[in-house]
Amino acid sequence: MFTNKEEFINEFELRIAEMYGRSVEQSHRTEKYMALGEMVREYASLNWKATKEEVAKNEDKQMFYFSMEFLIGRLLTNNLMNLGIYNTVKEGLQELGIDINELEDLESDAGLGNGGLGRLAACFLDSLASLQLPGNGNCIRYQYGLFRQKIDQEGNQVEVPDQWLKLGNIWEVRKPKHAVNVKFWGHVNVSQDQEGRFHFDHVDAENILAVPYDMPVVGKGTKETNTLRLWSAEASDILPSNKDFRKYLAEVQEICLNVYPDDSTPEGKILRLKQQYFFVCAGLNAIIRAHLRVYPNLDNLVDKVAIQLNDTHPVLAIPELMRILMDDYGYEWMDAWNMVVKVMAYTNHTILQEALEKWPVDYIRNLLPRIYMIIEEINNRFQNKIAIEYPGDSDMAHRVEIIRDDQVHMANLAVIGSHSINGVAKIHSEIIKRDLFKDFVKIYPERFNNKTNGITQRRWLYYSNPQLTKLITNTIGSDFIDDFEKIEELMNHVDDKNLQQEFLHVKQQRKEILVEEIKNRTGILVDSTSIFDVQAKRLHAYKRQLLNVLHIIYQYQRIKSDPTYTIHPRTYIFAAKAAPAYVFAKKVIKLINKLSVVINNDPAVKGMIKVVFIPNYSVSLAEVLMNAADVSEQISTAGKEASGTGNMKFMMNGAITLGTLDGANVEIDELVGRENDVIFGLTVEEVAALKPYYRARNYYDNDPRIHNAIDSLVDGTWSSDPNEFKVIVDDLLYRNDEYLVLADFDAYVKAQEVIEQKYLNKEEWAKSCLVNVAKSHFFSSDRTIRQYAEDIWHIRPIKI
Repeated sequence: MFTNKEEFINEFELRIAEMYGRSVEQSHRTEKYMALGEMVREYASLNWKATKEEVAKNEDKQMFYFSMEFLIGRLLTNNLMNLGIYNTVKEGLQELGIDINELEDLESDAGLGNGGLGRLAACFLDSLASLQLPGNGNCIRYQYGLFRQKIDQEGNQVEVPDQWLKLGNIWEVRKPKHAVNVKFWGHVNVSQDQEGRFHFDHVDAENILAVPYDMPVVGKGTKETNTLRLWSAEASDILPSNKDFRKYLAEVQEICLNVYPDDSTPEGKILRLKQQYFFVCAGLNAIIRAHLRVYPNLDNLVDKVAIQLNDTHPVLAIPELMRILMDDYGYEWMDAWNMVVKVMAYTNHTILQEALEKWPVDYIRNLLPRIYMIIEEINNRFQNKIAIEYPGDSDMAHRVEIIRDDQVHMANLAVIGSHSINGVAKIHSEIIKRDLFKDFVKIYPERFNNKTNGITQRRWLYYSNPQLTKLITNTIGSDFIDDFEKIEELMNHVDDKNLQQEFLHVKQQRKEILVEEIKNRTGILVDSTSIFDVQAKRLHAYKRQLLNVLHIIYQYQRIKSDPTYTIHPRTYIFAAKAAPAYVFAKKVIKLINKLSVVINNDPAVKGMIKVVFIPNYSVSLAEVLMNAADVSEQISTAGKEASGTGNMKFMMNGAITLGTLDGANVEIDELVGRENDVIFGLTVEEVAALKPYYRARNYYDNDPRIHNAIDSLVDGTWSSDPNEFKVIVDDLLYRNDEYLVLADFDAYVKAQEVIEQKYLNKEEWAKSCLVNVAKSHFFSSDRTIRQYAEDIWHIRPIKI
């Protein structure tokens, strides 16, 4: 491959000619993009090959990260930077009259996820490769991703297909020879041989072919190149005899059509269940086959394979691996079970009951008959264990059942079938031990641990914020780029007045870039000298975008009613998607957009407030948004957010956290100190104490600010239809405000006043921002992955 600019130019010209029969000058920019992508992938493929050979030669243990989401974003810049060839390629293209930025902009964000869960998985892949650890991803090759979010003229969220594969995926390699047959429906025939062994034969099943598409995961400054394997559903050679082929084909294609199909109907639930088993079955069978290409049998599987289950979506891996070991390779139950538990580890991401998956028994029994038999047996054996170890405690036996109330409780199956269960922030891990899994903690105390989430500083600082990276390098040198812990040396300089001014200058540069982005996406002109107050995350009641909105309404009403009231100009920026069937969340989005129209066009506001909703929140938007923020809104109800990773990205780029003591905010607060963030609101303990006695109506009746803000939702201020936002009012007043928005309102107003006071002292503000940057090393996913590797997976770096 090319080693300098001249070789790159020759190779690029030849590639264009070979692929498209054109010269560079005649070729379309999409052809240039495709040719460049293929060249970079092939450049990485040499290391990809070497990595696989090294792992096999040394018989290294590998980890496989099973996740329904990998929100990897755009990879062209990331891969060029990690490979160390960005400048070579940029200069070569420049000589050919091509702007690399134009080609970078052609790449779509990969539609492989929704939010924090998938972005975390992507950061983990980056860290694994950069730390030279053999760790690979396993997911579905979604054809259309979640959805592209548009906002119509009335401010409504409109979902349109996310056609991320319009230009194909330049990073993937289709591997049909590694396809796996996946079985659904049918029934199980049980027979017994002469030695008394039972055999289970899954017959009359509907077969679907899982075809892998592999993507290289490139590490920075290393030849280590791991794999993200995406599975695509295709028609099997074994066709169903009882179904029309076109109907069968439509059902096959449906499996990989979208991330998280709507599960509000029985058909939607079945489809989600199909998705989950599809990628789990395919992934495990591929792992077993690969293992047997190196080793004579599966006896050493535990020593060579670790599997991390990212939330409950891939938990069917537990019974599926049991099925493979017993039915395909003849292992006895106890031997197979001991292997499965030692291989599997489970990460919990939520304590919200609605997010802890429970599947109706009939769905699993009918769709996956052999898997259901195994789950039933796991449950029966576990119940026998509890009966022996905790005699007389029938309530406990009932609480820890996998199959209860005619449902299969996936989180319970995950805990019982894994040797490690971790939360994703210190406070979250304590909550799951104290509340969610307290019975299991008595049974398996050694299994529970914490692994606070992290983000990759390569994408979220070095590549997305070159201005700040350069400033840090000029201040403390470049060692922090290879060893991120060294960024804490910045603490020795946070009182430097010149550095403070330079930081504010860098922040202003990033804000001006965002101003242009907002103008292009929304048409709204924003004051770059205003406070950029940003809340960017999935729209959900517990994340409390509504608290932010009510405060904006209060400020607007105060400006209108009190001519003497002034504030420093503030731009409130929102970015969020709501699940298509989530009526409340979609109404909040509409309300934000209505606020934007009314407030931004009211001359009485005098530019003191602007409200912006940026549609179609994505990784590439976050890369522009988060490094321009002054204020990071992390205002979930204490105890509800497992960790958050957006809070870390804002912090790493020098934004001040305005937050509750929830998720990783707790650790941010411990690291930077209360003088360098703004913490408000009820604590986890206070929430628990207040809940039984909480009456939201009392806050509405006794606080005029709350009263007036809520009344504005139905008095025509924001909509001529008085019922437009009734669902929000009902949620607050008649469903008793489940997430305590009104209880925290006064504290939030005061916290926002503190933010303004801090911001007006520019030197102190800059110092606080620099402290946040310096302390952000703890939230590198490199630290998180090292802890997983040492404590759970027991994998070691490989040298190529």
